[in-house]
Amino acid sequence: MESTNDRILDFDREGTVDPNIVAELPKGCHVVSTENHGISFWGHTGRINVELADATPLSFFIKAVPKERGRDMVHGEFESMKAIYTLLPDFVPKPIAWGTYNNIPDMHFLLCEYREMTEEMPDPHKFAARLATLHQKSISPTGKFGFHMTTYSGNLPQMNDWEESWEDFFAKSMRMALELEVKAKGPHPELDNLVSIIFDKVIPRLLRPLETDGRSVKPSLVHGDLWYANSGLDVETGESLVFDACCFYAHNEYEFGQWRPICNRFGDEYLAAYHSYIQISPPEEDYNGRLDLYKLRFNTHVSALFTENHTLREQMLNDMRDLVHRFG
Repeated sequence: MESTNDRILDFDREGTVDPNIVAELPKGCHVVSTENHGISFWGHTGRINVELADATPLSFFIKAVPKERGRDMVHGEFESMKAIYTLLPDFVPKPIAWGTYNNIPDMHFLLCEYREMTEEMPDPHKFAARLATLHQKSISPTGKFGFHMTTYSGNLPQMNDWEESWEDFFAKSMRMALELEVKAKGPHPELDNLVSIIFDKVIPRLLRPLETDGRSVKPSLVHGDLWYANSGLDVETGESLVFDACCFYAHNEYEFGQWRPICNRFGDEYLAAYHSYIQISPPEEDYNGRLDLYKLRFNTHVSALFTENHTLREQMLNDMRDLVHRFG
């Protein structure tokens, strides 16, 4: 019996790619083959190999995710990748299209340029220069923090409503992540008290000084989930690339909350390189506390994503205990 997975990418049969995907490929090209490529927790990923009308070979990356949530996920990722590509076309694979299958109406796809990548870590200064350029060149279309649509980190949505204040935006984003985590893992006897102090004391203590006494925060386009597995080195150029973006406009240092967990491979040398291009936001003495607060936001969302992993909840609680002890 033909499996749904076979129908999604048709790995072993020539010329049977869904017509709605074919419509997004270069006119006059011929599909040579399809194959599994990469890993996704939330959908199917593959490679489509074609021959252009002039016989030039070319490949495309495809991600397919089911149901209404899948439609929202690929749409959000397309808009995120497009936002980065518009600013720095050499930093991401070119996004081509997103849409819904003709033959599987409940399946949705993201189509991108295919770039062969290695899993090597990039040169800290080259990578930091590109990331700093993204943060510096980006301009929020509203002048506020947020994004024009919901984006998904994993298969869970992020709060992207426009907000004037970074403190207000972060608090709402953090609260949504916590609601998703409690829905996934259930209540905890210590959580309510910790959460109350985080919102009443810790967030104002660490984020309000960024926007008082004449200081302000520029809304910068952030990748949104920039851990090492969402980056790679282009085999052809040797330059760094990022993918799987879930963008919004944020405090640029928010990006580095994802670099704090122990599983991270973007070490201190990457932060040092980045801050050779963009200085630490004042007040500098709050820098480590801010990054630990941003780490809590990432770890909360990750705990919500992986419902059976209770170590992730304990990690989140430890983050809270530490922040409450230091700043509560």
